[in-house]
Amino acid sequence: MDNRPDLKATVRELRRNQTKTEYIFWTYVRNKQIKNRKFIRQFAIIFEFENKKRFFIADFYCHQLKLIIDGTIHDNQKEYDSLRTYILNNLGYKIIRFRNEDILNDINKVIKELESYL
Repeated sequence: MDNRPDLKATVRELRRNQTKTEYIFWTYVRNKQIKNRKFIRQFAIIFEFENKKRFFIADFYCHQLKLIIDGTIHDNQKEYDSLRTYILNNLGYKIIRFRNEDILNDINKVIKELESYL
């Protein structure tokens, strides 16, 4: 991770204050439980854009596959999420999105979908 104190503090804060759906998902993917793949939560991806160092924080990240697991795109930030997806795809990352409702209501279906992707 970059040596930026603000970035480290942001990541720590997000881990401490995870949402209910992040907590549920994390209990299923941590410690290489899914196909022996290691996932990291609240992972900072640092990149340069328009000659400026920037970062995105992925909800969950599998380094072996350059795979990001994120929530669904929100109506109020579609433009931002589209740009984010575009940049991350161009950096070689793959992104899978799961809806909060699916994690809350049918986590087994979500995990099966993830396993089929892996």
